[in-house]
Amino acid sequence: MEFSAQQLADLLQGTIEGDAQVKVNALSKIEEGIAGSVSFLANPLYTQYIYNTKASLVIVNADLELTAPVSATLLRVPSAEQAFAKLLEMYNQIKLNKTGIAAQAYISDKATIGENIYAGPFAVISDGAKIGKNVKIYPQVFIGDNVVIGDNTTLFAGVKIYSDCVVGKDCIIHSGTVIGSDGFRFNPHNEGNKKIPQIGNVIIEDDVEIGANCAIDRATLGSTILRKGVKFDNFIHIAHNVEVGENCYFAAHTVVAGSTKIGKNCMTSGQVGIVGHLQIADGTIVTAQSGISKSITKSGEVLMGSPAFDANKYRKAFVHFRNLDAMAQRINALEKQLKEQ
Repeated sequence: MEFSAQQLADLLQGTIEGDAQVKVNALSKIEEGIAGSVSFLANPLYTQYIYNTKASLVIVNADLELTAPVSATLLRVPSAEQAFAKLLEMYNQIKLNKTGIAAQAYISDKATIGENIYAGPFAVISDGAKIGKNVKIYPQVFIGDNVVIGDNTTLFAGVKIYSDCVVGKDCIIHSGTVIGSDGFRFNPHNEGNKKIPQIGNVIIEDDVEIGANCAIDRATLGSTILRKGVKFDNFIHIAHNVEVGENCYFAAHTVVAGSTKIGKNCMTSGQVGIVGHLQIADGTIVTAQSGISKSITKSGEVLMGSPAFDANKYRKAFVHFRNLDAMAQRINALEKQLKEQ
């Protein structure tokens, strides 16, 4: 789509400096700007690019002071970063605004379908499924028996949702993610490990976003639960009967073992492992490559290491760890001196 600088100024409640009728139809970084694109300048480190960018329109802070002429039209707003984020959101909504049901999609006559859904080629909606309004179901998505999908949720290509799972409103699930696969539970037996049937489900509440290639296992009994506002990066594994509290943020490769309960507003960095049957307090922050092996009872702690403990204590301990070789050499030298006396 094409917009004039003035149209964007009206949308973003800014003022134009330059050609108000210049047309833009693409987005670009300021250092890679091309004619017909709109960019933004928020970080002072990039100010140098404002003077030679080829972008036709640049969104800038209202208080930006120029030290040389610029060829681009400027759109001055209170916050260039927030204004450009709003523009990105609008662009994304237009790009992803797909509607209609492809001829190659399969929808069971026993399923219930809301208004204005999109179902791409080779999407499958099984018996008893209930799909809300304005749901986007991209190609090759599988929705199992009796699955419930709330209004305005988007399932990108290749998402698989096993039977009886529930996904709330305004959720986003990215490609390759599997919801409701069996929990990993076996009983030792004389003839080998006997699989324990997993007959629970997964419940995902409203406004949850799950990245690509995640696995959220169904419960043995009851439900694995992701509470409202949870945000997952790619490659997250949540085991059976785990509960993740509201507004938790997990970075890539976080793994949570079975039956652990995680409080609200927790954050993990990459490659964090949390063992099973623990309680994690609200507001816990876990740094990258840490391992949680016991329950966390105090809210707001920052943890580091494997097994993890208080981050400040870990940093102090790590100073000594790095010096262990030198300390060992000094001890050996002292022992040698004592023997020679």
